[in-house]
Amino acid sequence: MAENLNLFTSTQEVIKKALQKLGYDEGMYELLKEPLRMLEVRIPVKMDNGQVKVFTGYRAQHNDAVGPTKGGVRFHPNVSEEEVKALSMWMTLKAGIVDLPYGGGKGGVICDPRQMSMGELERLSRGYVRATSQIVGPTKDIPAPDVFTNAQIMAWMMDEYSRMDEFNSPGFITGKPIVLGGSLGRDKATAQGVTIVIEEAAKRRNIDIKDARIVIQGFGNAGSFLAKFLSDLGAKVVGISDAYGALYDPEGLDIDYLLDRRDSFGTVTTLFENTISNKELLELECDILVPAAIENQLTAENAHRIKAGIVVEAANGPTTSEATKILNERGILLVPDVLASAGGVTVSYFEWVQNNQGYYWTEEEVNEKLLKKMVEAFDNVYTVATSRNIDMRLAAYMVGVRKTAEASRFRGWV
Repeated sequence: MAENLNLFTSTQEVIKKALQKLGYDEGMYELLKEPLRMLEVRIPVKMDNGQVKVFTGYRAQHNDAVGPTKGGVRFHPNVSEEEVKALSMWMTLKAGIVDLPYGGGKGGVICDPRQMSMGELERLSRGYVRATSQIVGPTKDIPAPDVFTNAQIMAWMMDEYSRMDEFNSPGFITGKPIVLGGSLGRDKATAQGVTIVIEEAAKRRNIDIKDARIVIQGFGNAGSFLAKFLSDLGAKVVGISDAYGALYDPEGLDIDYLLDRRDSFGTVTTLFENTISNKELLELECDILVPAAIENQLTAENAHRIKAGIVVEAANGPTTSEATKILNERGILLVPDVLASAGGVTVSYFEWVQNNQGYYWTEEEVNEKLLKKMVEAFDNVYTVATSRNIDMRLAAYMVGVRKTAEASRFRGWV
């Protein structure tokens, strides 16, 4: 809980700093420091044993001055109001960085989906839509998958919303199965976006991606796709890790072999004898380090020992503010999470556009459009950082918050 509060207050701090740098007054910060709307709901679900269990859910809408709000729904035991609020603010920033006509939203339900049957999950998913139906919709707030939610859960939610609305509403939610109006390339979009950003960062530091030595912490959805994309580009992925330990080979790991052997939770290190710890993995000799697991991995304690020239955050909040300062002072190029992981929301936007016009693109078209968006976003943030002599995180927040601040001002809200 303290961690979530910390996430919320640290997000507020950087937004405040970004608005000051952009020349906005206290009034704008007062508007943007918290979501405009925060809904807490109670969802009764009949469990398989016949008993009714009541779940608590949330939906935060940070700001809709630019357009409808957009953001995932997570099903997790640790979901809290502060976390959902902070993540809705991050979604505003991400949408601003890749220049989408959205504000940030986020939702969550306190539950453990790993302990629930498919029937219970379906009833919970439909219950969440009914409970939040007054404030969500294709022109109000568009949900998407997040932690422990997937295309199947999105399909149930879309079906429930369509039943209530009495017509098919594919644009209500993104991350759906392809047959229900999902977009090609959506499942790989976050990792694809991180890969594009890694290539752009490598160019700035004159590193040839073909010979780059890369360490990836985390081998789940994002980490494994990322390892595959980078090794296909010819990079040497010298280290990867999962929850149980890490693997290291200075000559480069055989990623295809590891992908074949990993289980559905991304676990693979348990099959090997000579593993190293996650702590050791982060401090390995490499060109590019990619934390793609959980928050607070790079701290004041280990930031001095990071040997990478570039750090790209594929996870949410893997670097503390003290560590950000240390890495920046050491001349390490840190690409922040709000920029690096914006590929997911970008292709979600493409999905919504395709739903609205009823015309669907090929995967090549989706990837081409994603490449253009991510390269422009990286250039933009990098230019602000270098011209103003600030770190990439503050630059990304400035780029990200500007659109919402401008729209709020034009509307006369502030």
